[in-house]
Amino acid sequence: MQSQMSNNKKKNSLVLIHIATPFIILAMCVGILLIVSIKPSDKLKVYKNLVFMDELKLNPDDEAIGLKIKDNTIIDDYKGTTSDKGEFIRPVFGEMYAIIKSDSFDLSVPVYWGSDIELFERGACQATGSVIVGDEGNTVISAHEDTFFSQLSELKKGDTLTVSTNYGEFTYTVRELISFKKDNNKYVNPSKDTRLTLYTCKKDVLGSSDERIGVICDLTEKKFYVTEEASNE
Repeated sequence: MQSQMSNNKKKNSLVLIHIATPFIILAMCVGILLIVSIKPSDKLKVYKNLVFMDELKLNPDDEAIGLKIKDNTIIDDYKGTTSDKGEFIRPVFGEMYAIIKSDSFDLSVPVYWGSDIELFERGACQATGSVIVGDEGNTVISAHEDTFFSQLSELKKGDTLTVSTNYGEFTYTVRELISFKKDNNKYVNPSKDTRLTLYTCKKDVLGSSDERIGVICDLTEKKFYVTEEASNE
């Protein structure tokens, strides 16, 4: 009789173990996921309003490994001869090659070629899948909404922006105010017309937003810098 009771206890124990095991494994998995998902507050701040345009990069994902940042001095008070035709100077990944200014508000933003976390902390970033400033097509530039593009939402139709580079100065006029989801590439894809597309995250007090806001601008004036060598030809 005692042997039978002992066997029954063992069977009951085995049943309980089989029942409890999945729940124990589930609890462990949940605990691991919670630990992995916890990030320091400074990291959350960096990623909070990051503009997602890496998919537009022509460079491979490892391009930014060993990133070399080049902070150029951009010409913004050129007094020499200009022309509506000229040569472009193509930047390299991580290079600051332009400055955006607007009389509509206090905006003077450095523009870096390529998208990278460190570059977004220094200024606006241009998708390398878009055309350089002044060229034919869609020039796509974005920045954090709480830093360099904090006043972007204040732009109105008809406002002008000046983009200075070391090969020329280009004036753009706001044509359209835009709003789109972060996974909608409608406004950031290549275009047949020549335009400047600026965008950032929409402000959200609860955290990162999936909504993007910005402007589309038409190129209304080109001023390529004419060097002495070119003027003597």
